Amino acid sequence: MSHSRARGFTLIELMIVVAVIGLLAAVAYPSYADSVRKGQRAQGRAALADLMLQQERYMTQRNCYLGFVTSAAGVPSPSAPVPATACGGLTPADVPMKAYSGDTLDQAAYLLSAGACTGAGIDECVRLVATPRFVDPEVGTLVVTSTSLKDCTGTAQTANFRKCWP
Repeated sequence: MSHSRARGFTLIELMIVVAVIGLLAAVAYPSYADSVRKGQRAQGRAALADLMLQQERYMTQRNCYLGFVTSAAGVPSPSAPVPATACGGLTPADVPMKAYSGDTLDQAAYLLSAGACTGAGIDECVRLVATPRFVDPEVGTLVVTSTSLKDCTGTAQTANFRKCWP
């Protein structure tokens, strides 16, 4: 009389596999999330660099920078009317600059805005701000000025500034 043994997994074997997968996910997910955040930050820094080039081009054409704010919906609008004496009397009806990072607004990690630097007029210095559309307590908002000052508002501002601006 031969006994045939049932084939398959026992409950204990299945629980061990589930525990191993859970352990791997607990280790891998934070690393993945950190990598995604690093990529988004790089996208924000690149968008600020591109916007600074656009602002410098605007400055050479009109002798002032263009201040604008961007709504949560990603729509930019001039932050203040440009005086008729400034910029050769030219006042744009809309902002001719890209106001978000990335290729499309839907995928943008940051919304951009521009304004005068502290203690200076918009015809002297521009301060560009990239506000994240995701939670980033380490870096927060990225800031750069036309005088090459760089800053951020997160905890890395004092603890590890290289996370803001490597």
